[in-house]
Formats: sequence, structure tokens, C-alpha cells
Amino acid sequence: MKLIEKTVETFTGELASSAPVPGGGGAAALVGALGISLGNMVGELTVGKKKYAEYEDELKSMMAEAQNLEIELLNLIEEDAEGFKPLAEAYSIPKDNPERANILEEATKNACVAPMAMLRACGRAMELIERFGEIGSKLAISDAGCAAVLCKSAMQAAALNVFINTKAMVDRDYAKGLNDEVEELLDEYCEIADEVYDNITDDLLDQ
Repeated sequence: MKLIEKTVETFTGELASSAPVPGGGGAAALVGALGISLGNMVGELTVGKKKYAEYEDELKSMMAEAQNLEIELLNLIEEDAEGFKPLAEAYSIPKDNPERANILEEATKNACVAPMAMLRACGRAMELIERFGEIGSKLAISDAGCAAVLCKSAMQAAALNVFINTKAMVDRDYAKGLNDEVEELLDEYCEIADEVYDNITDDLLDQ
């Protein structure tokens, strides 16, 4: 059974266990999927309303993309687990095996593929969420704020799953390239998330 097919209770139980997967990467992907799903909900609560008719086509286009991002992030839960397994196996190779270093390095690089994809997907999700907050129903504005917070958390969690692997890489140029991209994504999209959160908070507290 795939991880995404399990009940919430089973998934979180396995997350809390000593099992190697799911781990932080899978949790990050799930949180990101929850975030963009909330953004999509803002769209669902807005389309068809006369007050927002001018944004109807834009919202529908955004909702279609948001749904695709949700699917991508859910699939990344499984991909992250599959990417970690070879790394766990590589660490069990005897240290006197001459192939161990090369296998371990390749597995470490591969383990970064899924969390990097999460970061990019959540970045795009953040752009959509920002717009949902701008043109979506004011009755659902808090959900847009929640969506931004969740996607920011997902990005930060995915980043840590990259950093723990780049720290172990022998190829420092490759590691630096990944670290630089992660930091750029965090700088850009965490700032957007904070702005969305602050603007929505100010609006909700405005008396």
C-alpha cells in the first residue's frame, strides 16, 4: 500500500515510529499538499459569486494548476521514501568495500531529488496562494493565510532534508549548487508567505 493510501492515523503512527520512512521529507510533502489544497478551497468558495465575476477565468485556471500541484506533492511523499531507501542501504555497506564511497555519494545526491522538487512545487504554490488571498472571497481569507503558513513550513522542512544530505556530500561544488538554489527559494517564497500572513492578519484584526 502506498503511503498516501494509508489513513491519517496510520501514516502519523508510522511517522512517529522507528521506521525509516515516512520521515521529514514525506511530512514536508504532505504539509505542502495540505497548503495548496487550502488555497484551492479559497478558489472553490469564490467562483460563481457575482461579486468576484471579473476573476472567474483567472480563478479557474489557478485552481486547475493548484490541483496539479497537490497531486505532485502527494506523489512526492512516495518518491521521497523511494529515494531514501538506497541511501539507507548504502550506509549498511561494509566500510572496507571499495565501492561504498561511490554508491553512498550517488545515493546521497538522489535523496535530494524529491525534497528539491517539493521546494519548487511549494514555491509555485505560494505564488498561487498569494493571488488567492488577493482575489478570493473575503469569507475565506483566513484559509489563504493558513495555506501560506503551511507551504512555508513545508519548504523549510524540505530544505532541511536537502541540507542534511549536502553536508555529507564529497562533491562540494554539487552540494553548493543545491544549497544555493534552496536558499534562493527560501528567501523568495518565505518572504511572500510572511507578507501574505501579515496582510491577512492585519485585515482580520482591523476594527
